[in-house]
Formats: sequence, C-alpha cells, structure tokens
Amino acid sequence: MRHLTILLLPLLLLAACKQEQPATEKKTDDTIPVRVMKVQAGDGNGTITASGRFTTDDETILAFKTGGVIDHILVREGDAIKAGQLLATLKLTEIDAMVQQATLAAEKAMRDYERVTNLYKDSVATLEQMQNAKTAMDVASQQLETARFNRTYSEIRAPRAGYVLRKMGNEGQVAGPGTPVLQVNGATGSGWLLQVGLSDKQWAIVKEHDKATVRTDAGVTYEATVLRKAQIADPMTGLFAADLKLAATKPQEIASGMYGKATIQTTSVTAGSQWKIPYDALLDADGSMGYVFAVMDDSKTVVRVKVTIAGMETDSVVISEGLEDVTAIVISGSAYLTDNSSISIVQ
Repeated sequence: MRHLTILLLPLLLLAACKQEQPATEKKTDDTIPVRVMKVQAGDGNGTITASGRFTTDDETILAFKTGGVIDHILVREGDAIKAGQLLATLKLTEIDAMVQQATLAAEKAMRDYERVTNLYKDSVATLEQMQNAKTAMDVASQQLETARFNRTYSEIRAPRAGYVLRKMGNEGQVAGPGTPVLQVNGATGSGWLLQVGLSDKQWAIVKEHDKATVRTDAGVTYEATVLRKAQIADPMTGLFAADLKLAATKPQEIASGMYGKATIQTTSVTAGSQWKIPYDALLDADGSMGYVFAVMDDSKTVVRVKVTIAGMETDSVVISEGLEDVTAIVISGSAYLTDNSSISIVQ
C-alpha cells in the first residue's frame, strides 16, 4: 500500500499543476486555405482546323435503269462533258425485243377492243365484255410506255455540263439495274465544296454560316463559309461531315478529290461568352454539367455554382454557362469546401 501511494503521488501533482494553469482561448479559425483564379469571359470566337477533299454540290452517280451487258463507254476519267452527251450504252438486243413484244401486245389489245365494240353495237357482246376489252387495251398501252421508257434509260447521258470523275464499269461487264457506272460533276456551273470531318467537340462548336479559310497543298487560299453539317456520324470514321462552300465558283487550281485544309472561325451559341478553367476547378462533372466553387464578393466565403461544359481541351475545360456573375473561382483546395465555407486565399 505504501508503494502504491508513492507511485500515484507524481500523477496527482501533475494533474494539480495542469488545473492551476490558466485556460487558453479556444481556437475558432476554421478557414480553409485555397488558391483562386479570376475568370473573364472570352468573346466566344475561336478557330478550329479540319481537313478534307474538294468536291462539288452536284456530284452524281450515273447508272442504267435496266440490267444488261455494257456495250460502249464513250468517255474516260477526266473528260469534259456537255449536257445531254451520250456517255454509255447497253447491248439493246433484249431491250428492243421487249419493246417489240409490248408493241405487238398493245396492237392486239386495240384490235380486240374495236372488235368487241362492234359486237356490242350489234348486241352480240355484253357491256362487261366491252369494258374488259377497254381495260386490257389500256394496260397494254401502259406496258408499251414502260418498255419504251426503259429503252430510253438503257443508255447514260450527261445530266449537265461538267467532268467525268470516275469510271466504275467496263465494256462487256454485266450491270444490274442501278449499278454505278460513271461518276460526274457539274464543275463548270456550280460552286466548289471542301468536305471535312469534325470531331464531337468541333461539331458542337461549328455553326452554319461560320466563316472559314480554305488552303490547298499548293498554297492557294480561298474564302469559304460553312454550308451545312451532318446530323449523324460516319460509322467508319466516327466523324461528322461538314461542307464548306468556296466563294470562288470556278477555281482553276483545284480538282475534285484533291485534299485541302480549312481554318474555321467559330462563334459561340451563348451570348458570345465562354470561359476556360483548369480541370482541378471542376467538381462532380456528369456529361455536360459540373460544379465549381465561386468566391463571394467579400473574398472570405465560397458558394457552389452549377456550370455547363462546352468542351475539353488539353489543359482546360471550356464552360459556356454558369459563370456570368462570377469573378473568381477556387482552383485548389475545393475538395475540403462546402457551400458558404470560410476561406483564406493563398497567393
């Protein structure tokens, strides 16, 4: 018992000393040190680059309406053509036979109708028989028109003046109905296009009527505008097609199929404003939405603000909405913040 008292005595003395010490003031500073960045809206204008090939808005794939053996192809790739010029023909033996059969059938149907009509006048044939003969004659006449129409489109003629771009068939080849044989364009009378491929982000930024500058590999430049953009991606490349219409209608330095590069001057869809912020400033991003902490006017507290993401760049996030009334955002220390947290700005 005596030994226990000796061991407890130092502990009791230490506790007494602590109680005699004056109480220190309780710490109330709960501010969180953060780094901030001032935000300033851009003008919404930017440039993107894309590449593609030159074409015209009236490129056409020509084919025979009926199937058969190709007899003659009268042009070569690169040839200039005139409107209505004969470009290719089928062997017409089978086609002509069908026209002749339809002609004979139409003539027989007409004779039958005339015979039944005379019999009806003599009260030998009934009204129904005469009407049936009339229907048969009309059907045979329409079949003759169909055969003649197919005969006409058993040859290919140029729809307009232009050039032969590709020859996809050869003489002696069996071509089915609609099988591509020639590809032509109307380069002598219509404007040229540069057809480029756009990524998802570029497609969202580019708008119709945006201005562009097109440059060929030879160094020749042309002014252009965005004519249209596709609403579905190419399943092979994953890119969205966009057509840039050249201001020059008859440029001499380009040909269909040549490659060119375009610089497109983009304009924002929102009041002409966009912001670029660091990735660290963005919180809880989900699709096109996310959050940032905005610094209040007193520079001592923050508030959580919802923003719209317009795109991603190598080292920043492009914001299109949400920062209109914000002057500064937190770019470091956001993980420890909540609405109305007190902050101390670290320079």
